[in-house]
Amino acid sequence: MPPKNITARPTTDFAKESLFNLLTNRMDFEDVDMLDLFAGTGGIGIEFISRGAREVTAVEMAHTQQNFIISACKQLGIKNLHVIRGDVFKYVKTCHIQYDFIYADPPYDLELLPTIPDLVFEQGILKEDGLFVLEHSKNNNFKEHPHFLEERKYGNVHFSFFQ
Repeated sequence: MPPKNITARPTTDFAKESLFNLLTNRMDFEDVDMLDLFAGTGGIGIEFISRGAREVTAVEMAHTQQNFIISACKQLGIKNLHVIRGDVFKYVKTCHIQYDFIYADPPYDLELLPTIPDLVFEQGILKEDGLFVLEHSKNNNFKEHPHFLEERKYGNVHFSFFQ
């Protein structure tokens, strides 16, 4: 259970379950290298590990959330989820690794949220056949983005898929 002073907005169980139902039909989780941007409580990355992902890199700026992810991994015996405390934008700009799957769940009111898809593709951190999912509110529309595949809505949660 996340601590009360956590500032993250965890993805709802309904939305997370729906997302993983979609992903199960699109990808084999085993041997996937995953990048979890704005990792929050680490729930998405931990779920990937539980489904056989090879490695997960979780980038989170808040110290409380970072400590929670580290603690959860210790409790669960997870050794292949690596937490990086830092700014997502700086990390992506300096990253030299390519990932099979990238997930980003920024604060919905983040001013730079609309720039995240361009940043991911400009930096070349998604493998050629990889998948990028951005969680956002109804206030964002990525349908005109050249890498946009589709959008799914679950209550107030919107997932835009890019390839």
